[in-house]
Amino acid sequence: MTAVVAYKWTANPQDAKVGPDGVVDWSRAKASLSEYDPIAMQLAREVAEAAGTDLVGISVGSSGTGSSMAKKAALSRGLDRALLVLDDDAADWNLTKVAEALAKLVQRIEGADILFTGEGSIDENAKMTPALVAGFLGWPAFFGVASAEKTDAGWRITQNIPGGLRTIEVVGPVVVAAATDAAQPRIPGMKEILAAGKKPAEEVPVSELDLAEVPAEVTGRERPAKKARKQVVFEGEDAVSELVAALRSDGLI
Repeated sequence: MTAVVAYKWTANPQDAKVGPDGVVDWSRAKASLSEYDPIAMQLAREVAEAAGTDLVGISVGSSGTGSSMAKKAALSRGLDRALLVLDDDAADWNLTKVAEALAKLVQRIEGADILFTGEGSIDENAKMTPALVAGFLGWPAFFGVASAEKTDAGWRITQNIPGGLRTIEVVGPVVVAAATDAAQPRIPGMKEILAAGKKPAEEVPVSELDLAEVPAEVTGRERPAKKARKQVVFEGEDAVSELVAALRSDGLI
């Protein structure tokens, strides 16, 4: 078996600006690992060590994903090697195309039978990628995963659900999206960062993946209209109860 973890090197939306026409300006946004990915990486590292196997990172992105900084940031978090698809047009790919590319990378890894992902990405946070990749692979997908353990037939998955946890026995390979509290990410030290620079990171040309074109055209952008504030003031002895009733009426509590 081989454990695989998908990660994303992308711009932080906190540094982006939205223009009056609704277009997002990313020119001053600094790229970094998507904030949920270190959790998935730490969980994947722990599972890989327990199973005595390698951990391979996969990513699809622009040429910046293959920069020395990006590779060290990922490989220093316990990955043994990385497999990358680099294309400056990838920023405009929709999630379906990205997911297919990730699935094709998984299929290139011998013995791959579990794929870890973060709960979402820092930029889009659509939380669709794990399910889409699983669809292309034909594997089951589980979200809110707190832990995973290798079994003779497949995997034992512990999943967060409302009110507690549930454990699922899965036969065969699986895609798991790590819960936000699944692991405490370790901050790489200088030793790990320097060692990461010597780990292999293979680039796979897009032309070798035979990706299907998924046309999706943006036909317009606009900023949402601001809702007028009610500016209601409650006074008197019944002010608290009236406020609570108003909030409930508006579905806010």
